[in-house]
Amino acid sequence: MSPDFDVTILGNTSSIPVHGRNHTAQIVRFGQFCLLLDCGEGMQIQARKYKIKVARISHIFISHLHGDHYLGLVGLLSSYNLSKRTKALTIFGPKGLDEIITTHFRWSDTKLGYPITFVQTDSKNMNLLVDEKLFQVYSFPLQHRIPTTGFLIREKYGLRSLIKEKIEGKELSIAAIKSLRAGIDYYSQEGEIFKVKEFTYPLPPLRAYAFCSDTKFDPGLKEYISKVDLLYHESTFLEQDRDRAELTFHSTAKEAGQIAKLCGVKKLLLGHFSSRYANLDPMLAEAEIEFKPIEISEEGQTYQI
Repeated sequence: MSPDFDVTILGNTSSIPVHGRNHTAQIVRFGQFCLLLDCGEGMQIQARKYKIKVARISHIFISHLHGDHYLGLVGLLSSYNLSKRTKALTIFGPKGLDEIITTHFRWSDTKLGYPITFVQTDSKNMNLLVDEKLFQVYSFPLQHRIPTTGFLIREKYGLRSLIKEKIEGKELSIAAIKSLRAGIDYYSQEGEIFKVKEFTYPLPPLRAYAFCSDTKFDPGLKEYISKVDLLYHESTFLEQDRDRAELTFHSTAKEAGQIAKLCGVKKLLLGHFSSRYANLDPMLAEAEIEFKPIEISEEGQTYQI
């Protein structure tokens, strides 16, 4: 059985938290792992509201150093310290983020009771950040005003399940079982061949989720996020404000739809909405001209991958 793989949206607005919308933050759950993508202001309040156990977070990924994507981080780290966290935490983010964190705690005379490992991301290339048994996390470059990365969470193949009816009476050795479950045909000393495709169930398709926080329209994303199951792509502006989008290195909803179509993704989530729009229905309408299926991301909503 495949592990649970989903994303919960905690914030989907851009620079100003208005219209009941909050700054960018997402929880990606893969099996027993809990990952935080960006940590905008209000993340902890949103997590409590939607019953997210922040103590479970083992890795934090910050896309860039605009405040609506990371200003909740120091507060979260402080809360961990106050709640006596001891479990190690790894933070991935751009150059300067480690200095911001250490400067704050130095001037507040705070000694953290848990270890933090900071890993600097590369905004020029795609890089493997996390390699666990059943999934990997990559960073990839986005085209924004300052160094910015997106994040790709990609499932890895696990062990295959044996077809019990096929192995009954076969007296398979432990070595044979291990080989078949690993996807390798087994050759016995007696010359008998046990084929993986005969004795195990087919593996389900691998799943992938891509997070594009802030970026201008960039066809080059196809190299990194082609055919993902779910794509979250910023759609800060409507077409009527395209000039503003180009000036600020953001995308329109229509452009997000174009990227989804170009990359052949299965589903698109729109997010990072400008405060100038109270009603988001026009966002959906413009994006659907280019691509379907699409949803407007909703805070508190969990999307299966």
